[in-house]
Amino acid sequence: MPLVQFDLVKGRSKEELQSLLDASHEAMVDAFQVPERDRYQIVHQHPAHEMIIQDTGLGFERSKDVVVISLTSRPRTEKQKEKLYRNLAVYLQERCGISPENIMVSITNNGDADWSFGNGEAQFLTGQL
Repeated sequence: MPLVQFDLVKGRSKEELQSLLDASHEAMVDAFQVPERDRYQIVHQHPAHEMIIQDTGLGFERSKDVVVISLTSRPRTEKQKEKLYRNLAVYLQERCGISPENIMVSITNNGDADWSFGNGEAQFLTGQL
């Protein structure tokens, strides 16, 4: 937890995807102080024509390298979220060659009762986590 989903244009190699996932996880561990094994990532790849990611008038130049990152998480502070956004921009540019203009992030908050990690239990509510 958080659950992180990546929407990308098809065409990246297995190694490129692994770098993207590793760099993103490191950005989250640093910003949200989650445990190293608190890693839940899902990649969705699409043909280019199925992703229209514009810039809301900010003047960004998007390319086929665009990455949309959707996080579902327990509430985080604004400072933690801002640190995550910065970390993602830096780590993905340095390690994956993805321009910060090509990174879009959306965070959806939820609560302890909204998570079950298995066994039909809500581990945050039972005190297991």
